[in-house]
Amino acid sequence: MEKKQLLNIGYWILFIAILGYLAYSKGWIFSNFESITPKEAQALIQSGEQVTVLDVRTPDEFTKEHIEGAILIPLQTLDKNLALIANVKNQKVIVYCHSGNRSVSASRLLADNGFTPLNVSGGITEWKAQGLSVTH
Repeated sequence: MEKKQLLNIGYWILFIAILGYLAYSKGWIFSNFESITPKEAQALIQSGEQVTVLDVRTPDEFTKEHIEGAILIPLQTLDKNLALIANVKNQKVIVYCHSGNRSVSASRLLADNGFTPLNVSGGITEWKAQGLSVTH
């Protein structure tokens, strides 16, 4: 094989690897949790069903704005603080962050530990874009 052909194959392998990583990090493939839209999350919160709303952003982000009733456990400390929410393992846990990336990681961690996470696609950014309210 010529050097140019090998280089082209290498580029395609790199492209596919990057695409696979992106799909995994967004929760589009190999996810062990469900993703829901902000409006679906709001409907579930308002339905009266026992749910927990978990914000996995930083304390500063939470202080600026958050979904009413949410509890804060930043993604960076979630694995060490699962005991704080152990009493809601039998409930659905609505998980959100700023744009939906950290919440994917949090949802994977929660699912691996016996929780039923529902990842809010697009995070609080999409929540607000859909006209849903936040508290300050």
